[in-house]
Amino acid sequence: MLDASGRNLLEAAAHVACAPVEVLEAVNVTLPSGLVVPDIVVVDKAAATEDSVSVDADAVQLVVELVSPGNKTMDRKFKPMLYAEAAIPYFWRLEFDPAPRLIISELDNGRCIETTTALAGAATRLDTPFPFDIDPAGLPRQ
Repeated sequence: MLDASGRNLLEAAAHVACAPVEVLEAVNVTLPSGLVVPDIVVVDKAAATEDSVSVDADAVQLVVELVSPGNKTMDRKFKPMLYAEAAIPYFWRLEFDPAPRLIISELDNGRCIETTTALAGAATRLDTPFPFDIDPAGLPRQ
C-alpha cells in the first residue's frame, strides 16, 4: 500500500483546494457486490469518522490502487468494473513496472474509462476530483 507520503500528497492537495474530503488508507469500501479494500480512498468529509472501518461507495470520490505482481489482474481488470458498478467517479492505478506511471480513469456511461497516463519524470496536472500535480517517479512503492 502507499505509505504516508503518498497519502500526505493527496491530503495536501485536497487542503489547498479546500475540498471537503478525507483521505483514508486501507479502509473497507462497501460496494453493491461486496467489500473491497483500496490502498487509498478519498471520501466525502461527512462520511469519514475517526473510528470508521468502512465507508459506503456512495461517499467515495476516488480510489487509488497500487499494482504489485500479486494483484495486477485484480487491479487492472476486475476492480475497474467493480468501481464502475458502484458509480465511483475516479479510479487511479499506480503501476511500477517497467517504470512508475499513474493511469487515471473516470466513470463514463457506467464504465471505468482510462483518460490520462502520468509518466515518471514529468509532472502531470489533474483537475479532478481536486487540482493535483503529480510525478509518479516520486511515489514510493510501500
